[in-house]
Parts: sequence; structure tokens; C-alpha cells
Amino acid sequence: MSVLAGIDLAEIFGLSMPALELVLRGSAIYWFLFAIFRLLIRRDVGSVGIADLLIVVLVADAAQNGMAGEYKSVTDGIVLISTLVAWNMLLDWLSFRFRIFRRLLEPQPLRLVKDGQLLLRNMRREFISEDELWAQLRQEGVDRLDQVKAVYLEADGNFSVIRKED
Repeated sequence: MSVLAGIDLAEIFGLSMPALELVLRGSAIYWFLFAIFRLLIRRDVGSVGIADLLIVVLVADAAQNGMAGEYKSVTDGIVLISTLVAWNMLLDWLSFRFRIFRRLLEPQPLRLVKDGQLLLRNMRREFISEDELWAQLRQEGVDRLDQVKAVYLEADGNFSVIRKED
């Protein structure tokens, strides 16, 4: 008896919906989540890039759906994953190649302290409390604000502390 008896290869490897629809669905989800991560969760991603985190989550979900049968075929999952990876690669290339894309796609450092003065508006914008900022300053050996020229919240969520010259 054949191992393939009763298995419909056309159902496993055929597309259950148009490839363009899969590309559009993948693109719409990618851009929606990218905007959410970029605008709301900037500092919580640590040293992993937003696009990197996004692609891991989306590819994992798309692969799971393709493997578990949520889609009617494996090819659906492959097309969707390829779309997500292609968007990620294109954004990385554009950011590397063109400064204007880098400015649009990667958040600029946000100044939190200027010449020993807290910039409370910027701190509120990123939900950074004074206690949280002071914890970062203490890790850098700073115990008074007058020792600080500037503090920045970097794109990767880390703090950069620039001390005043003695």
C-alpha cells in the first residue's frame, strides 16, 4: 500500500487564494504592526530593532498557519512569509542606502536632559519617570544633574549619558 494513498498533493501545494491577495494581506499587516511598534513601543524593544522583532513574530505566525493547515496549502504560507521577508529586506536596504529612509524608519535620539535640566515634555512623551532616569544616571556614576551635559534615549531603547567636562 502506498504511503501517498489518500493524500491530495494539489490541496497541499496549490494556492487556496490568489497570490496577490496573500501579498496584500502580508503587506497590510506588516505596515500596520510596524507603525504600532514604531510609534508606541519604541523603548521597550531593547537592542533588537523594531523591524527585526516584527519580522520574527509575523514569520512565526505565518509559518504556523502554513504548517498547521490554517491556510489550505503550504504554498500560501510560503508566499506570505516571502512577502514579509521581502518587505523587511527592502526596508533594511533603503535605510542603509538612503539617508532619508533611515530618518523615516529609524527613530532619532530623544534628548531627556539638557545642560543639567530635565526635559519633562520629552520624558512624558516616552513615559519615562524621573526615578527611571535617575536609575540610568546612577548606573553611569552620576549623582547630580549639574554633572550632566545631556542624556538621550537612543533608537534601541538605551540611554546615553554625556557628562560635562570638569
